[in-house]
Amino acid sequence: MAVMLANEEWQLRQLIKLERSQPSLVRRALNRIFEEDASLRWSVVVGAYLDEEISLARAAAILGLHPLELRKQFMTKGVPLLLGPEDSADAQAEIDAIRIWKQPVADRL
Repeated sequence: MAVMLANEEWQLRQLIKLERSQPSLVRRALNRIFEEDASLRWSVVVGAYLDEEISLARAAAILGLHPLELRKQFMTKGVPLLLGPEDSADAQAEIDAIRIWKQPVADRL
């Protein structure tokens, strides 16, 4: 029998606390939630992008899109574009995305 939990802040606090001691458990649970709920995944990824925690290339990779397609979707939905890498990891993610994009389609599959 499923127990319905009210939207209570203690749940988030406990997840954050649990993540410190059992990070793989929490990450697996979050991955399952994100896989099952595309709307939540989109919202979290866009939020992280707007907070400049991840680059456009990283956001696109998480959402399973090409960076140019995500850019187009952002423009259509009015999401501001934050252009240019913030650090070397973001720059490398953009370089990797461009390399994949330049590969022949058969090599990408």
